[in-house]
Amino acid sequence: VDRAFPRSARGALKIARTLVALATLLCFVASGAHEAYTALAGMEMVITVLFLLLYLLRLDARMRFLFWPLADIFNSVISALFLLVVGLFAIIIKTNKGTLAGGVLGLILLVLCIVDVVLLCKKISLDRARGRSAPAK
Repeated sequence: VDRAFPRSARGALKIARTLVALATLLCFVASGAHEAYTALAGMEMVITVLFLLLYLLRLDARMRFLFWPLADIFNSVISALFLLVVGLFAIIIKTNKGTLAGGVLGLILLVLCIVDVVLLCKKISLDRARGRSAPAK
């Protein structure tokens, strides 16, 4: 178990994404919103928890068949696109206050996804192997 990961910026961001996705899911479920809104919030929460466990248990170092930070970036970008659509629809339609709150939380989750992409891109660019032409540090 990587005890330092939850205290890192990326770990705290994954935990925040999980909690905001859970709050979004609860808002959509409580308001009786469209099933697609609920499904998206639930899937976002589950996938974020799986990535959190992947990094927390250091499974990314054991399972080298996939470049996990790139898969995490892909997940965050796709999630951001879906959250943009669902969040805007939920805010525009706003059948009740729960749907409106879920839409706002979905847009907050969208911002967290974008921040996650930026942090992961910085990690990938800092962790890449140096080639022959790269200057020594």
